[in-house]
Amino acid sequence: MSEVNALAAQRRRARHFALQGLYQWSMTGAALAEIEAEFRVDNDFTHVDGDYYRDLLTGVVRHADDLDEAMRAKLDRAIDDLDPVEHSLLRMGVYELRERIDVPYKVVLNEAVALAKKFGATESFRYVNGVLDKVAHDLRQLEISAERA
Repeated sequence: MSEVNALAAQRRRARHFALQGLYQWSMTGAALAEIEAEFRVDNDFTHVDGDYYRDLLTGVVRHADDLDEAMRAKLDRAIDDLDPVEHSLLRMGVYELRERIDVPYKVVLNEAVALAKKFGATESFRYVNGVLDKVAHDLRQLEISAERA
């Protein structure tokens, strides 16, 4: 496996665990240090980008209100009416779009859709994709324009 593919797989696993940790945080309010430690003890992190996992987990929680604000106008319902899995996933996607410009926006959307298919309600992947695509047009306009040129 190439280094790029290995990193992509490690980050995919990091997103998987980060989403679960963010869901746990949103449902229980547990301390992030506890959540992170629990996931690292209970799961094999050998093939996980642990730094990326920590960045997603702590960054999303630290900026939760700002992330909600960035997506609010793109939603068709109140933030409080979002399914907890969708809400956590949207926050994580908006965080990556806003803070991780090293990750192409299409990768952010594809990874979010895959996680929504795995953990979300039946059609939630469509909703997550639609919201994140709209947010990407705000946050990654230059990247999207360059791709179309």
